[in-house]
Amino acid sequence: MSSETDFLKELFHVAIATAHPSNCLATYLPKAPRGQTVVVGAGKAAASMAQVVEQNWPWSLSGLVVTRYGHAAQCNQIEVWEAAHPVPDETGVQAAKKMIDMVRPLSTDDLVLVLISGGGSALLTLPAQGISLEDKQKINSALLKSGANIYEMNCVRKHLSAIKGGQFARYCAPAAVTCLMISDVPGDDPSTIASGPTVGDATTRRQALGILEQYNITITPSIRAHLESTHSETPKPGDPIFSRVSNIVIATASNSLTAASNLARQRGVETLVLGDDLQGEARELGKAHAKLVMRQSRPVLLLSGGETTVTVSGTGRGGRNVEYLLALAIELDRTADIYALAADTDGIDGSEVNAGAVFTPTTLARARAKNLNPQDYLSNNDAYSFFAELGDLLTTGPTLTNVNDFRAIYVAR
Repeated sequence: MSSETDFLKELFHVAIATAHPSNCLATYLPKAPRGQTVVVGAGKAAASMAQVVEQNWPWSLSGLVVTRYGHAAQCNQIEVWEAAHPVPDETGVQAAKKMIDMVRPLSTDDLVLVLISGGGSALLTLPAQGISLEDKQKINSALLKSGANIYEMNCVRKHLSAIKGGQFARYCAPAAVTCLMISDVPGDDPSTIASGPTVGDATTRRQALGILEQYNITITPSIRAHLESTHSETPKPGDPIFSRVSNIVIATASNSLTAASNLARQRGVETLVLGDDLQGEARELGKAHAKLVMRQSRPVLLLSGGETTVTVSGTGRGGRNVEYLLALAIELDRTADIYALAADTDGIDGSEVNAGAVFTPTTLARARAKNLNPQDYLSNNDAYSFFAELGDLLTTGPTLTNVNDFRAIYVAR
């Protein structure tokens, strides 16, 4: 492995460390209440966040958090459940119900400490009345393949839920609520992070219905009836139920990119941050970045974050970061001295076991030697298999945080 690739991996690990709860959560903990403290949470970082709370909270507490299978961390006072992501399962439903049972009896003297991170939309699942879990699973799967962005997906999720889109705050009242969030969404909007269970929702049920129609997603009569009813509307910003709610974003992609940029500059590498909120089709962004790279005439590092999408038309094993990287590689074919890494900071690119992959000046030459056609793999949404054949997948395991995509391109010439 080249020193340039090792350099990019080091930058990626710095970005992850910056967003890990052990490095960003403790300073945001609220004061202890006169009454009891109940901790609840959902997301890929929920268990590690709960662990840090226990380590820094000298008073008694109780609670429950739900995280993705394989993302647990050891806690002594807070229960840790594991459930399915990105398509929800029954365990997520039961976790949501138990959290509601925990907070409903609380009084004005009590505190609900809510720990939210990316993945919480799927993990904190409670279908609205009249909607089955199977209905939500089908909608969720269709949205993931449709090319819809995170704002559109979460708009739909909120209006099919009894807990998202600020609705969890109803169950917590009259207790005080402090919600600490690790952001995995472009723009760091608290109402979009895990579908904002404690945040007023400015989107509407009619928007949700329009999104499903826009992406030609088939819906059952029960879902249509629900979205056409005023009962599906979420509480809006300014609703009195949020009068004792504080929502605080404690980690962002911007912070992680800044940390990586600072390290690169310490190494004498000129750095350009293209943005922390880049969106759009992964392959199209890869092509656009390749054109930008070709215009560089000096050594420079290009960093970016955000959340791309993939409209799935093939049958391969994908992931938005490897799809971005394969499109980038194809455009940069036979270009010397270009190295790149694209990965998800949670350690899971889509639903595969890898965080992402790396690209070097020899990537496509090695592919040709193995009779691998990169365009065929891209057309089949099979970038995972392409990089796996070359041994260029980046595998970290669960990182227990999540500030979304991390992309680094090093022009070494």
